[in-house]
Amino acid sequence: MIQRRQLLGLASLMATPLGAHANDYPSQPISLVTPLAAGDAADRAARLMSQELSRLLNATITVVNRPGAGGSLGTQSVIRAPKDGYTLLYAQNSPMTIRRVIEPEAANYDPLKDLVPLALTTRSPSVLVVHRDAPFKTLKDMVEQSTKAPNSVRVGNAGPGSVGDVSVQLVNSATGASLTSVNYRGAAPAVTDLLGGHIEGVILALGALGTQIRSGNLRALAISSPFPEFPNIPTLRQLGYKADILGVWFGFFMPAGVPRNVVDTIVPALEEVTRNAGISAQLLPAGIVQEWGSGRALSDEIANEFQAVSALLRPAAKTSN
Repeated sequence: MIQRRQLLGLASLMATPLGAHANDYPSQPISLVTPLAAGDAADRAARLMSQELSRLLNATITVVNRPGAGGSLGTQSVIRAPKDGYTLLYAQNSPMTIRRVIEPEAANYDPLKDLVPLALTTRSPSVLVVHRDAPFKTLKDMVEQSTKAPNSVRVGNAGPGSVGDVSVQLVNSATGASLTSVNYRGAAPAVTDLLGGHIEGVILALGALGTQIRSGNLRALAISSPFPEFPNIPTLRQLGYKADILGVWFGFFMPAGVPRNVVDTIVPALEEVTRNAGISAQLLPAGIVQEWGSGRALSDEIANEFQAVSALLRPAAKTSN
């Protein structure tokens, strides 16, 4: 009987990865990698959530900024990290979907295989806006003008392959418009040119446009997803089209292969952080919405968006999801 018990105990230990005992995680500091520049709105969201997550897990969490290559560099660093539960990734959709389509050599990974999608937590809607003096009162007006005079309606964005750049092409595909995408190095110069009358519109994150929308300098024609402060800005689907412009979403990930009990420990804490009303109140003025979604919801978001972006940007290519 003693031998049998010893064998059962040994089998149990062998079935459990080293360091994965439920009662000792976390037992050391956690690194939260984010492929964002320090100081922007999304970086602030990461830091606010990490503070609450640290409290809930009773562990030190250090935010590590690793921007570059549209988020691919930071993402790859987490894929290569030890699979022990002490490296988290808070990343946006760009490295998970868009970069894998436009730069497959650089973003040569599959987030559904190389990472564990833990939770969808945050959205920052994109908005299509025009100058207050523009002749376009609605998206339909803009579409009609662009089809009458192709390439006469120029829409700025934050750079090649950005959410705004892809969204211009999505608008064209969904509506039959002939909008011209104009790439800038960031949101600020695009807004400056729009206010100066050098382009007809921009598609950017709401956080970069909220002040100008509130002041009445810019008029919003469409948004990627509803936002509480601006309930009257429609999505493309609400206008009757079959696709929406892309917004920016963020989720939490860990390297594939982390122990199951690590996931079971951290996911409920992430849900509590995402539903924290105090954090939500601090992020809303920056155009950021806290939105809880399970790991499955995050996986579906990645798969669906990757397929849509692939079909738009490289129709002949086979998608991997």
